[in-house]
Amino acid sequence: MIPLNHDHPIFTESIRRIRALLGDTGLDPLSQDVLERLVHSSGDPSLAALLQFSPGACEAGLKALQGGALILTDTAMAAAAVRPMAARTAGNEVRCLLDWAPARSPQGSTRSAAAMVRAWPELIQAANNAGKPLPLVLIGSAPTALDQLLDQLDAGAQAPNLVIGMPVGFVGVPESKRRLAQTTLDQIRLDGTRGGAGLVAAAVNALLRQVAVPNGVNVEAQQEVP
Repeated sequence: MIPLNHDHPIFTESIRRIRALLGDTGLDPLSQDVLERLVHSSGDPSLAALLQFSPGACEAGLKALQGGALILTDTAMAAAAVRPMAARTAGNEVRCLLDWAPARSPQGSTRSAAAMVRAWPELIQAANNAGKPLPLVLIGSAPTALDQLLDQLDAGAQAPNLVIGMPVGFVGVPESKRRLAQTTLDQIRLDGTRGGAGLVAAAVNALLRQVAVPNGVNVEAQQEVP
């Protein structure tokens, strides 16, 4: 675990101002932390109207992280933004979906979707063999990967402990988010066309910060890290 630190004064003041801008959101403390982290990372308080939590989603994600669950991201950028926080808190392994991607996109598909076909069964088996919770899945860029994951779940595959579904874009993105919303998966979702690697990283980093709290550890915040 990391040594005891205190949040940087700039971060503390930023959160104070964000809370003033947001007002009373009615969110539970964990969900509020996620929202504040997303607003801090994006500079956009209007995200509050788009951010959706399934009941108990943050608690499910936090429990899985405390149990050593792997974190799967869809981009190297998101993985790079999560690894430092994971290393300073619970030590969770962070993998990028593209580690399983073919060199070229299959006809009629994408490299990310093809990678999910390979990755998810392998990660299920690895988690079960190790006696660990199933991974958290972070989608900030590739709606096709999210759709492929949902296809596998529809076919009976075991589900992630949490899906953070925030792909950014216009083609296939709103549709994939609506499909996610129709499931019973534990999920944190940003509706509409906005999203991205920085936001999914910010969401899971907010949960990772909380992993350390029961042990009296407070993660020093850096302005430039989601």
